[in-house]
Amino acid sequence: MTSPDLGDTTPADLEHILATANTAASEWAQRPAADHAAALVAVADALDAAGAELITVAQAETNLPEARLTGELKRTTFQLRLFAEMLGDGDYLDARIDHADPSWPMGARPDIRRVLEPLGPVLVFAASNFPFAFSVMGGDTCSALAAGCSVVLKAHPGHPQLSAAVGRICADALATAGAPAGLLQLVYGTQAGRDALLDPRVKAAAFTGSIPGGRALFDLANSRPDPIPFYGELGSVNPVFVTRAAAAARGAGIVREFVASYTMGAGQFCTKPGILLVPAESSMVGLLAESARPAPARLLNDRIQSGYTEALQQLRGHGSVQVLGAGDGAFDAPPAPSLSTTTAEAILADPEGLITECFGPTALVATYRDEAEMLAVARMLDGQLTATIQGEDTDSVAPELVRVLARKAGRVLWNQWPTGVSVTYAQQHGGPYPATTAPTSTSVGTAGISRFLRPVAYQGLPAHLLPGALRDENPLGIPQRVNGVL
Repeated sequence: MTSPDLGDTTPADLEHILATANTAASEWAQRPAADHAAALVAVADALDAAGAELITVAQAETNLPEARLTGELKRTTFQLRLFAEMLGDGDYLDARIDHADPSWPMGARPDIRRVLEPLGPVLVFAASNFPFAFSVMGGDTCSALAAGCSVVLKAHPGHPQLSAAVGRICADALATAGAPAGLLQLVYGTQAGRDALLDPRVKAAAFTGSIPGGRALFDLANSRPDPIPFYGELGSVNPVFVTRAAAAARGAGIVREFVASYTMGAGQFCTKPGILLVPAESSMVGLLAESARPAPARLLNDRIQSGYTEALQQLRGHGSVQVLGAGDGAFDAPPAPSLSTTTAEAILADPEGLITECFGPTALVATYRDEAEMLAVARMLDGQLTATIQGEDTDSVAPELVRVLARKAGRVLWNQWPTGVSVTYAQQHGGPYPATTAPTSTSVGTAGISRFLRPVAYQGLPAHLLPGALRDENPLGIPQRVNGVL
């Protein structure tokens, strides 16, 4: 694959990109779902065919190993095909038909029909840590295209050559499948991304990255004369709560699994378990101090490395924090996996200083004196992508802990680990702020399509003017809720 000139997108080029994206969105929204599905499958086939070349480029730019990238590319193309399959049943349109009813208890009811329709051009900011699955053809791009929107993708500077290659392959596949020109386009540079976000033709935006960067873009999206939905995934420490019974029954196993989880991918997953709460009287702290940890692995890039070092130094500088076990090499490049320890009491006294994301191979272990203190930590948490309980079925604290964590996190796990985010129909990858800016949506799984659709109600229209999804004869053969009955 040739290496294109990847300078920042100029204002003139951006204007052309946004204009063609706007035209493409209008045309794509009118195409049947079968066309959307065929295009997604065509893109998946093209990415699979180019897999070996793409993985070579990705390895050079991201320091990620071949096995990890191979699995991530497989996940990406599986997701495209899953969305294509999901489009076939039409359930995502949430078609509702209320026929006119002169005897409606609240007064005569008019004929009202409601369906979800595409928002229009979508701006997607690619992530650094998943160069396939959360980048050019990641979940947000996939769900936006499936919904009937065009996509302008702001490429991440951490893997520009890969972004260009994937973008070219996907655009060619879309064109071959008959999609309109300009349906997927890339822009480069911070200013181009900012200008695109403020352009009135862009109707929604999605972002995966840091809290400061995401919050700045969220504020920009809301500062527009016409504010738009901004789906930002920002940050999470993904706490794990180990009950006394679980620690006593299988503490050693939990230690092994925790170490494997927090060091997976060199700790560069947004779902990495960053805080582990354990009973003070258990043997788990000692086991963690003595635990075998993986060899150091290079982080994604120099910027990630410096940010990790700064965050870990700040955490280690807290008066209540001590190094747990081997501490040599924690600040090296590449960094050795490390652990620190504190107490639940200290977290309750200074949550802002201790509940902080360190994007890399480290975690904080906090000891609690009793399970009431553990619950107190759960109650004071801010929004999280995930929260995990390592417990036993007989735990009396479990029901309340589950209730508390369900208010704090988008996904609550029981005796499993959060670093696996399966692409499924029921997946929820999101959570209250600051985990995300939009806790009612997900960036993983087929429910993500709802991000880029909006409801439109048609009242009193003649049948020939209605969308096919809302006609009584149901020409699309999709689920319809008619007078309240599915």
